[in-house]
Amino acid sequence: MQAILIDAPGDENVMYVGETPAPTLRSTDVRLRVAACGVNRADLLQRQGFYPPPPGASEILGLECSGEVIEVGDAVRGWQVGDRAMALLAGGGYAAEVVVHAGSVMRVPKGVDLSQAAALPEVLLTVYLNVFSLADLPAAGWLLVHGGGSGIGTASIQLARAAGAHVLVTAGSEEKCKRCLDLGADVAVNYNDGDFVRAVQDATGGRGVDVVLDSIGAPYLDSNLKSLAPEGRLVLIGLMGGAKAELNLGALLTRRLQIIGSTLRSRSEDDKARLAHSLIQRFGNDLDSGTIRPVVDRVLPLAEAPEAHRIMKASTHFGKILLRIG
Repeated sequence: MQAILIDAPGDENVMYVGETPAPTLRSTDVRLRVAACGVNRADLLQRQGFYPPPPGASEILGLECSGEVIEVGDAVRGWQVGDRAMALLAGGGYAAEVVVHAGSVMRVPKGVDLSQAAALPEVLLTVYLNVFSLADLPAAGWLLVHGGGSGIGTASIQLARAAGAHVLVTAGSEEKCKRCLDLGADVAVNYNDGDFVRAVQDATGGRGVDVVLDSIGAPYLDSNLKSLAPEGRLVLIGLMGGAKAELNLGALLTRRLQIIGSTLRSRSEDDKARLAHSLIQRFGNDLDSGTIRPVVDRVLPLAEAPEAHRIMKASTHFGKILLRIG
C-alpha cells in the first residue's frame, strides 16, 4: 500500500510517498480504506524524532483518519464492510489502509463528507477527555482555550457551546479572533497585543474561568493560574512554549486550584473505547444535526505532506489540515 515514509528524522523533506506492507488485522480490529487523514502537531514532533509512537503502534505518522470499512475482525460486532467510519489512531494514518481497534472507530456523522470527517476524531476526543471528563466543565461555566483557531480550539468552542458553557479563546490575529467569534466563542483575544487575564476578569465579572485548556506550557503558567476561578482546573495538553516554569504553590493552596497533565495517544485501547462511547452518547445528536461540524482549513494530496507540515508549523491555518488519500 502507499504511505508517507520516513527513513530518518528531520525536516519536512524527509517525508516521501512509498510502498509498505498493509497492516495485519487482529480479531478486535477494523480495517479501513483511508479517504483522508488529519495533520496534527504531534506528527511534526514525531517526524523530528521527538515523539515516538507507543509500543506496538505503527511507525507511520497520523493520529486520525476517515474512510470505508473493508474488513472486520472475528470478534468485532456492529461494523460491516462498506460502513463509513472515522477513527482515532495511535499511528498509521498517512497511509492507504489502517487497522484500528474497533473501540476507537466511530460512525461518520450524518451530512458530513467522508473526507471531511477526518478532521473530527482526534480533536473531539482530546477536548472531550480533557475539558469534560478530567476537568468537568460545569454547565454555564467558563472555558479558556489557547489557540482558538487550531483544530483543538475550534472543537473546544463547539463542544463547550453545545454543552451550554461560555468560551474565551486566544488567537494570533484579528482575523482568527473574528472567525472564533463567528464559530461561537464569547470572547476572543489576540495574544500578540491583548491581555487575556484582563479579558477573563472582564468577561467573568472578576471571578475567573472554571477550566483552562493549554498547549503552550511554561510561558502561560502564571497567567493561566491568575485566570482561574477558585477550584478551577488547568489542563496541560502540550508544551509548545517550554516545559519549565516557576510555580507559586501558595496560589494552588489558597484558591484550591488543580493542574492536570494529560495525553491521549498513550492511553489503553479500553480507555479510548470508553471515551469514544461516552463522547457519542453525549454529543452524537449534535454531530448528526450539524451543531458540531468539522472545521477544515484545506485538503492537500498525500504527496504534499511536507507542505501540510510547513503550514502547520507556520500556524497560518484555521481549523484542520487534511491529507486526501482515497
